[in-house]
Amino acid sequence: MPSHLIAPHIQAFFAEYLCQQRRLSPQTIRSCRDTFRLWLMFLRDHTGVEPSALQITEVDAPVVLRFLTYLEQERGNSVRSRNIRLSAIRSFFRLVALRDPESLGVVTRVLAIPMKREDRKLIAYLTRTEMQALLAAPDPSKWSGRRDYALLLTLYNSGARVSEVTALKRAQVCFGAHTFVQLFGKGRKERTVPLWPNTAQVLKAWFEELRGDAGPMAFPNARGKALSREGVDYLLKHAVQRAIPACPSLATKNITPHVMRHNPAYLLMLSVSSRVSL
Repeated sequence: MPSHLIAPHIQAFFAEYLCQQRRLSPQTIRSCRDTFRLWLMFLRDHTGVEPSALQITEVDAPVVLRFLTYLEQERGNSVRSRNIRLSAIRSFFRLVALRDPESLGVVTRVLAIPMKREDRKLIAYLTRTEMQALLAAPDPSKWSGRRDYALLLTLYNSGARVSEVTALKRAQVCFGAHTFVQLFGKGRKERTVPLWPNTAQVLKAWFEELRGDAGPMAFPNARGKALSREGVDYLLKHAVQRAIPACPSLATKNITPHVMRHNPAYLLMLSVSSRVSL
């Protein structure tokens, strides 16, 4: 077996380095997994070499730079997403430096690739009218519509990251006099968010409907597995398109799960401002 294959290093990166040595959160590991899935597919398509046969010399800095350009220009990723992907690749090459000192030349060149500066944009938000139109969009006569409504309402109420919602299990929602949801975010950070009475009622009804399913996920896909980030993006865009006739202003905004994450803070700011003005 060639001594400089990349595959054993990738296996060690995920099985040992990220999980055991760094003990990173599942969300961070999934982000690294997505980076390597995209990177290996790019390498296969542009070099004609299968991932199992790739060698370290075939992923030198110019190849990594072409991958980053591909992310921005062909996939339409933001500078922030580009930097996240580069951060995962650089972390991998630091491990390669320890496992394969003969590849230090390649490692040094990849580690020298700089992060790209990004413009900081104003955070978008939805008005109450727009949010109500969006929540009214899912079709309650369909299983997927009832799931989408419960998911969107939970996003709106909790300000959760999309990764936190896709990984949410029913056991993380505690019903009682004060209903709340336990969220596990980046960096193993945990937080408890109280839920509005309406959200609690909707989730309780939705979980009752799911009771016959063996899976633990709060918002499963049609196969009972966790929804993907792309799945949430799709259902949100579908809800926006259905809501536009009732609320045309939605057509002028780029609505993402991240926008919904900031809406609770926006509503709180409005509430505080109105009280101060009184």
